Amino acid sequence: MSEQTGFMKALHSEGPANDRAEHLQLYGRLIGDWVMDATVHREDGTTLKRAGEIHFGWVLEGRAIQDVWILPGVFHGTTLRVYDPGLGAWHILWSDPLRQFYARQLGRAQGDDIVQIGKNDGGVMLRWSFTDITPSSFRWLGESSVDDGKSWHLQADFRARRS
Repeated sequence: MSEQTGFMKALHSEGPANDRAEHLQLYGRLIGDWVMDATVHREDGTTLKRAGEIHFGWVLEGRAIQDVWILPGVFHGTTLRVYDPGLGAWHILWSDPLRQFYARQLGRAQGDDIVQIGKNDGGVMLRWSFTDITPSSFRWLGESSVDDGKSWHLQADFRARRS
C-alpha cells in the first residue's frame, strides 16, 4: 500500500459518525464536488471574476468535514470543520498556504443559512456565510470588519453549483 493510499484511507470517511449524524448535516449537505463563479473585491478597488472548484468530504471517522477551495491564481486552501457537541457549534480552521492566510471561526446555523464568525491572524474580524443553500447550489459570502462587527465590507461572493 502506498503512503498516500494509507493516508487517504485513514483520513477519509464514508459518512457522518452515528453519535452526532443529525448535527453534522448542517455542513453535511454540502458533501460532494462543486464548481463556482467567484467575484473577489480586492483592496486596491479592482474586482476579479474567475471560475473555481470546491470539494467537501467526510474525514476523521465522520466527526469532521474537510473541504478544498481552489480559485486558480488567487487561493488554494482547505478548511477543517469539526462539530463541538458541548458548544453546539463548529470549529472552523481555514488554511491557505498559497497566500499564507489563516483564519479560525465558529460556525452555526442562522435561520436557513450557515454563518461563521472569527478573526484572521491579523485580528481582522471575518464573517463567512453560506446562503441560498439548495441540494444543487449555494452562495458563499466573505466579509470583513475592522470595527468589531459594526460594519462589514464584502470581499468575496461565490456562486456554487454541483458539478
